Amino acid sequence: MSATSTRSLAPLVVAVAPGSPADQAGLLAGDEIARVNGDVPRDIIEWQLATDEAEVELDVLRGGLELSMSIEKAEGAPLGVEVSSAVFDRVRTCDNHCEFCFIYQLPKGMRRSLYLKDDDYRLSFLYGNFTTLTRFTEADLERVITERLSPLHVSIHATDPDVRSQMLKNPRGAMSLRWLRALLDHGITVRGQVVVCPGVNDGAVFDDTMAGVLDQYPELDSVAVVPLGISKFNGEAAMRLHTLDEARAIVDAVTDWQDVFSATLGRRMVYAADEYYLMAGVPFPDAERYDGFPMHEDGIGMARTFEREFHGHTVHATGPQRGFFAAVDGPPNPAAYTGLRTPGGCGTTSAATASGDVASVSLSPRRTAPIGVLTGPLGAAVIGPLIESLGRSDIRVLTVENHFFGGNTGVTGLMTGEDLRRVLAAEPMGHRYFLPDVCLSDDGRFLDGVTVAELPRPVEVIATDGIALRAALEGTP
Repeated sequence: MSATSTRSLAPLVVAVAPGSPADQAGLLAGDEIARVNGDVPRDIIEWQLATDEAEVELDVLRGGLELSMSIEKAEGAPLGVEVSSAVFDRVRTCDNHCEFCFIYQLPKGMRRSLYLKDDDYRLSFLYGNFTTLTRFTEADLERVITERLSPLHVSIHATDPDVRSQMLKNPRGAMSLRWLRALLDHGITVRGQVVVCPGVNDGAVFDDTMAGVLDQYPELDSVAVVPLGISKFNGEAAMRLHTLDEARAIVDAVTDWQDVFSATLGRRMVYAADEYYLMAGVPFPDAERYDGFPMHEDGIGMARTFEREFHGHTVHATGPQRGFFAAVDGPPNPAAYTGLRTPGGCGTTSAATASGDVASVSLSPRRTAPIGVLTGPLGAAVIGPLIESLGRSDIRVLTVENHFFGGNTGVTGLMTGEDLRRVLAAEPMGHRYFLPDVCLSDDGRFLDGVTVAELPRPVEVIATDGIALRAALEGTP
């Protein structure tokens, strides 16, 4: 291969671990990996499988020159390389036109990567993104089965073909769930999701969807039921917020269907997002009703796990994913695809968690200063009672209303620097302010590009879990 055949889509090395096999072989940040063991990797999955070998041959492009490197290491040992993206060829973009898609509701001027609307099964495996399967193919099915890319995450929304096609605004939506059936037939773990749009797929349609799941897809691992999210930039007249009665109806329907699934399949199967209980003004279910919290990353059972962590009922922090834009806002975490050679795949969707990835900012306030805990409106509803239970007058919750996105955007992970600036500017100097890392990218930026250093008050970045918050409040390192 000539040096003039540089591939613009080749994996780009962004970091090499000191002392690692790659470092000892002379690999440098900025190198492009043209081939691994003679093949061109399409994504981080193929990269990991290839570099797990005991002998790794790399064809490297550096400054217009082609280099060859032979690396010997223990089979399965890490190569010690971080690459720039999860997909090296091209992310498979979504050709649906769902009125409820949050990407369509973003304001102009944000980072270009945030506008990427994917429907790529690889990102479903790596990051827990939901795919509609409308662009899935026989070749994709063969690869998923062969490499055991499990679990995958599938947007169902409705099992009625006409309703689903209408919601996706794509005629292929009527038939694409045949791939879901094929995945389940081959033993792939699949987690489903239903985004409920009032007046579209709630009520009788929702019941029909649950009946369809029971009849056609009983092997599903779980089904998350989440409410429609609307920003102030939504221009679709048919999309609106839930009323109180509609939210309560969904909570009741989920509870009823849990009983049906339990009686029929021996497990509850379907779970409502925490947001529904807040919207409906009803208590969260007891922890045991979440059956091990299989869809924690999708906002289901987060309140109960956070509560358990905060009160010391568990020593292991669950921690949420970084959020909606995780898959496009930073290099992949190797934890997502280690162990691909074991039967069944890695079985994890926590690739995008930011817990522990952002260093805390040095603070000038004294450790005994009053504390303000920054969080979104939904987080405040959960954290507020926990802090009140401590009986301390020096701690308060600072609710950050999301003016940037507007609408019903209330999750902490979508807090922006602009909104934090507004809230912090009205707060006193000399206090301590705790900021959850879930709203930050790996380089310490909010979704609107503002950095932590640009906030009007110094903040202390902590991991987004109950254990970390309790430890920070107690002054524990």
